[in-house]
Amino acid sequence: MDTNVTPDWQTVGFDELNTRQLYEILKLRQEVFAVEQTSIYLDVDGLDQEAMHISLWEGDELLAYERCLPPGLQETESTIGRIVVAPAARGRNLGRELVRRGVEHNLARWPGHNIRMHAQAHLEKFYNAFEFYTEGEEYILDGIPHLEMVFKAPAGT
Repeated sequence: MDTNVTPDWQTVGFDELNTRQLYEILKLRQEVFAVEQTSIYLDVDGLDQEAMHISLWEGDELLAYERCLPPGLQETESTIGRIVVAPAARGRNLGRELVRRGVEHNLARWPGHNIRMHAQAHLEKFYNAFEFYTEGEEYILDGIPHLEMVFKAPAGT
């Protein structure tokens, strides 16, 4: 990583991503979800075009990414998913900042709507720290144990 480049957070719609950014996002998702976690599924699911994409860039290097979906598209609630930190960028608490930004974004963009995620089960305590609570039982999704987790939107938002 270039230490002379300031990391830059970006929140944009699909049409605002340039070709290089889209390529880097899809590459990182495949690198981590398909290769590292050996979870074979169709990542390009037709929802990216309707999503808001939160990412952290250091120059041309993608460090962290997540997508936020509006209520009613995938779930009744808004959703946060595809949460990923690049292997080379781990250990810098980027995941915490990424989740914080995702929650803040969804609450501001879709006020009054809870936030749902399909979380990998081993990350339950991590997401509990952001006030996500577990709903239902553990299940297997794409070969990995998952939990439904929900963040309750504050009253009056």
